[in-house]
Amino acid sequence: MTQSSRNLPPPCVAAQISLAPYTTFRVGGAAEWLGLPRSPQELHDSLAWAQSQDLVCRFMGLGSNLLIGDRGLPGLTLSTRKLKQVKALEDGKLWVEAGASAVKLAHTVADWGWSGLEWAVGVPGTLGGMAVMNAGAHGCETKDVLVSVDILDESLQSRTLDPQELDYRYRDSLLQHRPWIVTAATFQLEPDRDPEQVRAQTQAFWEIRHSTQPYDWPSCGSVFRNPYPQTAGWLIEQTGLKGYQLGGAQVSEKHANFIINRDRATATDIYRLIEQVREQVYERWDIMLHPEVRVLGEFD
Repeated sequence: MTQSSRNLPPPCVAAQISLAPYTTFRVGGAAEWLGLPRSPQELHDSLAWAQSQDLVCRFMGLGSNLLIGDRGLPGLTLSTRKLKQVKALEDGKLWVEAGASAVKLAHTVADWGWSGLEWAVGVPGTLGGMAVMNAGAHGCETKDVLVSVDILDESLQSRTLDPQELDYRYRDSLLQHRPWIVTAATFQLEPDRDPEQVRAQTQAFWEIRHSTQPYDWPSCGSVFRNPYPQTAGWLIEQTGLKGYQLGGAQVSEKHANFIINRDRATATDIYRLIEQVREQVYERWDIMLHPEVRVLGEFD
């Protein structure tokens, strides 16, 4: 292999690609390089190439829970959305690649009659994102059904880690604080249940989420972590901010812990609205809300 060929990116990596279509907010500038690997080997090759070029790497799934600045991102942005293989293992264990949609997987295993992921039907991201964030809903969290997580570490070595090694807490884990990428996860479910009952519970959770949250507008899901015993949505609503708009971004009138792209918002509109909500809630309640959404890039 010549030096010039080593400098070329893998075929799954392209230059100067707008990230807005790859985020659920539908905002964000261009990636200097965007990688969409279709296999673990392409993922490894993309990371190895980035290291050879001394490029910073960032990772995303379906682009939920993410706000990317209008100026875009330098380096390599890797999306796992094409890595979505699912394997049923013995005794109700389920191995899932990181890019699989939580919503689709919840419906799939419900059709099998496998219980344990009904709640995940309301999580607007990937299984990799669930593992990183310890996503949860309806009183359940990812760590409750997680057996192990497969990662590539900073040396591009494959490792399998169990939940005890990952310091799971409310919407947090060690995976958020290490330069690792989740490639797959294994879950323990309950097989051989009545598919009609599992489907009915999954559908009930789906309807609850859609009746109480603004799925008809681009958003990132919940913006702030709940400062128990209060909820972020209640604090924001009681501060009088439901429906408050800045530029094209608005605090949802349906659920105050959602910010929606109401009218061609920019990432800066959304970022400024997040900061204003935090400031006003703090002034009213002396509680500083902490964002659940990941913020990447630069903002004015």
